[in-house]
Parts: sequence; C-alpha cells; structure tokens
Amino acid sequence: MGRRIPGRAAMTRQGLAAAHRIVVKVGSSSLTSRGRLDAARLDALVNALAARRSVGTQIVLVSSGAIAAGIAPLGLRTRPRDLATQQAAASVGQLLLAERYAASFARFDLHVGQVLLTADDLHRRGHYGNAQRTFERLLALGVIPIVNENDTVATQEIRFGDNDRLAALVAHLVGADALILLSDVDGLYTGRPDRADASLITEVDDPAVLAEVRVSGTGSAVGTGGMATKLDAAAIATSEGIPVLLTAASLVGEALEGRTGTLFGAVGGRSTSRLFWLRHATTPRGRLVLDAGAVAAVVQRRMSLLPAGITAVTGDFDAGDPVELAGPDGAVIGRGLVSYDATDLPALLGRRTLELPEGFRREVVHRDDLVVL
Repeated sequence: MGRRIPGRAAMTRQGLAAAHRIVVKVGSSSLTSRGRLDAARLDALVNALAARRSVGTQIVLVSSGAIAAGIAPLGLRTRPRDLATQQAAASVGQLLLAERYAASFARFDLHVGQVLLTADDLHRRGHYGNAQRTFERLLALGVIPIVNENDTVATQEIRFGDNDRLAALVAHLVGADALILLSDVDGLYTGRPDRADASLITEVDDPAVLAEVRVSGTGSAVGTGGMATKLDAAAIATSEGIPVLLTAASLVGEALEGRTGTLFGAVGGRSTSRLFWLRHATTPRGRLVLDAGAVAAVVQRRMSLLPAGITAVTGDFDAGDPVELAGPDGAVIGRGLVSYDATDLPALLGRRTLELPEGFRREVVHRDDLVVL
C-alpha cells in the first residue's frame, strides 16, 4: 500500500483530470531502448496525449531524447561524455526525434511545433517574454509544442542541468494548470523502489517531508536526471501554485486522469512572471554582502537595498544584471537586479544617500526588482 502524507493533494487529483493546460515531461530512458529511439514507446506516449488533446486540453510536451536518439546513427555505443560529441549527437538526434513526433501525432491530425531553448533564453528577460508569446500563439493555433533544451549550442556554463527543471520553468511560463513528470518508476518511494521495505508515497503537500526521503541523484545510462532533479522541479512548480504528478511513462494515460503516481499538491500562490523569472530563471553575476540592519530591512520590511547597508561586493556585473544578496554570515537571503556596475559600487558602500554624489542617489536594488529566497 502507498503512503499518504495528509494535506490538500487528494483534492487536486480531480483537478488534474479536468486541467485545461498541462505540461508533460518525458525523459530519454522512457523513449529509448539500447541507445535507440523506441518507436513503440514514443507512439504509446503520443496515443495518450492525443486522447487527452481530443477533449480540448492543451498539451505542452517537454521531451528529452535528442542525444540518445543520435547515439546509434553516429555509431556510438553509449552516451558521449564530452560536450562536443554530445552536441553532435543532439544535432543528429533532435531532427530524428522531431520527425518521429510529427509523424506520430499526424495519425490524429495533430500538428507539432519544435521549441528549442537554452538557459540564456530564459535568463534574459526580453527572451523570456518572447518565449512566452511564442507558446501562447502555438497553443492558440492548436499546435502541440515539443520542447527540449538546445543541446547543440548549450554549454556547460549555461545549461538548465536537466529537462525536469526546464519543464517546471515552462509550466510557469505557459501558465499550466498541472505538470506531469514521467519517469522509469511509478512514483516517489520512501527508499530505493527495489527494496522490500520501501513504500510508495502517493501524496505530498508539505515540502519539508522531502528532506526525509532518501533518493538517488544518479540518472540512467542515456539520461542526465534522477529523482533528485524531479524533486527540485516539483519544489519549483508547487511553490508557484502548480500541482505536480510523478509517475512512470508507461502509466501516462492514468497520469493524465490523476489516477496514479505521487501527487505533489500546490503549496504556494502563483507569482508574477517577472518575480518567477528573477527567482528561478536567472543566474547571479555577483554578490552583495549586507549588514544585519539591511537584511532586516530587505527580508522583514521588504524595503529597497541602499548603499549604506552593503559591506562588500564580489563579481563582475553591469547595471541591470541579477546578483545575490547575502547576510553577514554568507547565507543568501535574496536575489535582485542591481542598478549599478560592479566598478561603481565599492566607492558607495556604507554611505548614506545624501552623502552620495548626484547621479548616484538611488537604490542599489529596488524592492520591485528583488525577491527574498
């Protein structure tokens, strides 16, 4: 029997079955066998998604598998470890993957559109808004977007890390009603699923319980993710009011009806796209260290950050870049968009606003451009 962690999750399974817009994420290992794209597995996924689409639900599919699909055509035995060969495999495999999805959905007279994203597309505010408009237009036209990280051009420094996190970001980006993460296992267990004493956790509402669950962060032979990345994705989405269902890809039909897997109930309200972008989709370019008074002003009174409360600056950033805000003990307490270049700030630290030269009498981080973490 499964273990249930009491809360509101039981109320959201029916909501998931009635959701109007759903993001579904599927991993490489669920689409491939022996390093090759498995047509039967892909068709089974499409069958379930098309059935849900036929009743009017809008579907966004975040699909891994490009690199895995390119392994066999390039004569490789296993997933390449070096970035250049990964990018080469992605270049070949992404085309095969998109063609296969297009052909499979065409059986139901459905059209797909390929959306390849890099982390930089979501890190930059202008690109973020453009991606949002593109998704809305595709969905309005009845197209099923097929999303993947653009592995062909992404670098180690600007990667999402795994498509689980990408799926959580996309779920907020498109205003999804629910996020479904498809895996090799049918849900979250209290231990390794192959252990006799491990039991399925059917519902989770309290994020604190996740710290008590022992999970592995190691992915499959052809993928990059593991249960840890799925829990991270669930934390992002549920904190923004989006329930998450985790189950096996073979149970996708039941998942779309909320009848299987582990359901993570929404625990927060949906923030504006700007604040969500700042919290989850930006990469800090530097760090500002605050004194205790400034920490209290930012965290408790939600005030803007002034030069007087900053004791140190690290990093190389320009005005408008995201930076971390840390307390005297080094703990990060927030993130914001800085209004000064890194080279200008040292001369301003610890000084009252009226003591500053004209042209420098402004907030270092305005409260409208700041999120508390």
